Amino acid sequence: MADAPRLKLTGVSKRFGSVVALRDGNLELYPGSIHALVGENGAGKSTLVKIIAGLYSRDTGAFELEGEEVAFRTTAESKAAGIAVIYRSSCSARRW
Repeated sequence: MADAPRLKLTGVSKRFGSVVALRDGNLELYPGSIHALVGENGAGKSTLVKIIAGLYSRDTGAFELEGEEVAFRTTAESKAAGIAVIYRSSCSARRW
């Protein structure tokens, strides 16, 4: 199972009313590797991370952790499963 992803999202989508925040998102995270989410504004990066963190629920798609389907309803559930999210600071760079 060493070649299996630790965390896997397939075909994940999220809507807020008529706004599609994430369409068909896919992500695989493997142990011992470093990952970055990059893309244009509005691409769904933050929405995908918030689904992983348990802040949002997905509307469609699959979310697997260690090969098991998961559906976190809270950030506490995500944290208890070993997931930690570090959000970037919203302040601009300054000299202190």
